[in-house]
Amino acid sequence: MTRATQLTVAECRDLLEAGVVGRVAMATPVGPRITPVNYVVHGDTIVFRTAPYSELSTYGWNVDLAFETDHLDPDTRSGWSVVALGRAHVVEDPDEVQRIRRDSDPEPWAPGPRHLYVSLVWRQLTGVRLELPHPRPTGSGRTASEYAGS
Repeated sequence: MTRATQLTVAECRDLLEAGVVGRVAMATPVGPRITPVNYVVHGDTIVFRTAPYSELSTYGWNVDLAFETDHLDPDTRSGWSVVALGRAHVVEDPDEVQRIRRDSDPEPWAPGPRHLYVSLVWRQLTGVRLELPHPRPTGSGRTASEYAGS
């Protein structure tokens, strides 16, 4: 049976800082939407870029958003998920945009220009880690962690 362990805020932050892809959940007039984004952690905020007039730039700032990033391993039935809740705003200060670009610019994988920087200031950061109490053997009888050491 898989065991679920709540992560501390520090563990959540470490995992969040190590990631590059997450999902933003927002409310729109036609219902909830989830949008994948490339992101960076800048100070105590999550920063991502979007295109002007996109659904995210239209409904995803000056509002509360949820942000999620995770890593799942189906072979070991393990993984983790981190969720940040907070208020998003467009980064309008040119000096702040320059600091973000200098420190670690979130590089979008999707094609097209994404010049609008959005910053999510989290007020809640939670997470969970799923793991088997004992590693599950793979088809060869070796555990996935034994393969990782090969």
